[in-house]
Amino acid sequence: MNDTIDSAIARAIADGAQAVSGDTADYDGLLALVGDAQLVLLGESTHGTREFYVERARITQRLIREKGFSAVAVEADWPDAWRVNRYVRGDSADASAAQALEGFRRFPSWMWRNSEVLQFVHWMREHNDTMPTAAKVGFYGIDLYSLYASIGEVLRYLDQVDPAAADEARKRYACFDHYDEDCQAYAHAAWSGMSDSCRAGVVAQLLELQQRAADYTARDGACAADAYFHAHQNARLVMNAEQYYRTMFHGRVASWNLRDLHMADTLDALSAHLATPGGEAPKIVVWAHNSHIGDARATEAHNLGEWNVGQLMRARHGASVRLFGCTTYDGWVTAASRWDGHAERKKVMPALPGSYEALLHAALPGNFVLPLGAGSAVAAAFREKWLERAIGVLYLPATERQSHYFFACLPRQFDAVLHIDRSDAVMPLDTRELAGGEVPETYPAGV
Repeated sequence: MNDTIDSAIARAIADGAQAVSGDTADYDGLLALVGDAQLVLLGESTHGTREFYVERARITQRLIREKGFSAVAVEADWPDAWRVNRYVRGDSADASAAQALEGFRRFPSWMWRNSEVLQFVHWMREHNDTMPTAAKVGFYGIDLYSLYASIGEVLRYLDQVDPAAADEARKRYACFDHYDEDCQAYAHAAWSGMSDSCRAGVVAQLLELQQRAADYTARDGACAADAYFHAHQNARLVMNAEQYYRTMFHGRVASWNLRDLHMADTLDALSAHLATPGGEAPKIVVWAHNSHIGDARATEAHNLGEWNVGQLMRARHGASVRLFGCTTYDGWVTAASRWDGHAERKKVMPALPGSYEALLHAALPGNFVLPLGAGSAVAAAFREKWLERAIGVLYLPATERQSHYFFACLPRQFDAVLHIDRSDAVMPLDTRELAGGEVPETYPAGV
């Protein structure tokens, strides 16, 4: 790249950037870009950056207050997020936001059990306390790692509404009892032929639950419908998680695609559940990693056959979707050095030359939103693919380029990005991690 092109890019960034300074008017331009969209997906380039959580919360609060958004869906396990959902809607025994977040114990717990999420959940509860029941905002998880926890939720539901069906469900799910809640042990046994797959049982259980939907939801109006929806999503999650873990040993692409398809389908199921009686779709904001949010067709992952949530949502819902990413140049991050490792406060290396993060830093140090709409000078300047950084639950500075960078075309990947030039680490509520259990096979990025 020569200096002339560098100067043109710098001018385009400086002219298009909208400063973020903590002012109440921050994100006016972003909300204008949202327009009448019904799905707003807010990304992050790390799972452990304080400002990403803080600023996504500020954006989400405005979307709720000013744009009528009624659900927050996050890259988290469904049962743990449902506990938070019940709390923010005033429908649980949890006495505080901190208590409601105690379900997030699986590695990496700091993703959702941190000070910034605590404040946001507290805000959601205070907001909902001023609203009628029909207007309360919900909190939901869209990930699929909670196989055993979701089995427990299905059984708990059936114990309450249909004990005979609960007994039958226990027989079907007993197939997993041999693995001591170690999903990877099950995956290896099923893949290698050492054990029969549990597939038939989990599919049969989901189908039976679907067939009894009318009976189960006719009992107590909206409360029964919500309880059934929770159970149904858990049963669907068990089915998809079983397939995911069996697929792990077939390579990253297959398991990645199953996971993101599950997340996309969960968003659509949530939208259908929350739709008004007249069929009006709700407005949902999503928090997840850039690697899930940005359109995969704009990245080198697409060449490997990967898709992601952002791509699927754009394909399904077109102009009603907005994709926003977050980037940072350097600073600190909360991450682990190995799977099941303790949370660490780790120094983020300055972004590599030839990366979007380095370009944004050189052009305009500071925090800003950069719209990337088609026809803009920025979109024209970024028409070629550059490096982009992704830090997940692991951060491995010794292999920075190999572990954390990929090529992407930013204007095709996102509608806008929020750049935090120098960032700080998110503060965990509890730095102790639970070893073992349902750990994702997404090394090295861990997103």
